[in-house]
Amino acid sequence: MTDRVSILFLCTGNSCRSQMAEAWVRALNDDNVRVASAGIETHGMNPYAVRAMAECGIDMSKHYSKSVDRLAHADFDYVVTVCGHANETCPVFPAKVRVIHHGFDDPPKLAEGLTDDDAIMDCYRRVRDQIRGFVDTLPARLAQA
Repeated sequence: MTDRVSILFLCTGNSCRSQMAEAWVRALNDDNVRVASAGIETHGMNPYAVRAMAECGIDMSKHYSKSVDRLAHADFDYVVTVCGHANETCPVFPAKVRVIHHGFDDPPKLAEGLTDDDAIMDCYRRVRDQIRGFVDTLPARLAQA
């Protein structure tokens, strides 16, 4: 039995935004929070997301994309949807689970059409930093939920 808060970050493919959110929480609040991430479907890990987090000293190289169905047995206090699609198609969770939506831009869509590696990485860095800011405020947001 644990008294730690448990959070699931949910997005479309569990390849980028939800993975970054999970990694930030692990890096910043691991003692206080049990965290996981999943997708409505699986898309595999996005290598740019892995690189963007590595720039901050956070290794996601061993993360893998998981479907929310794989975590159906897990008991979460909160589900945080980090994209519109996940929010719109969020599966039904037990009544005690609080679902919170905080959408972030999709880095692959932001980088669409770009060919310069630095310009592509800037899209991922921007969203990475926005997610970091959200995670920093997460305890207060959860207290209000």
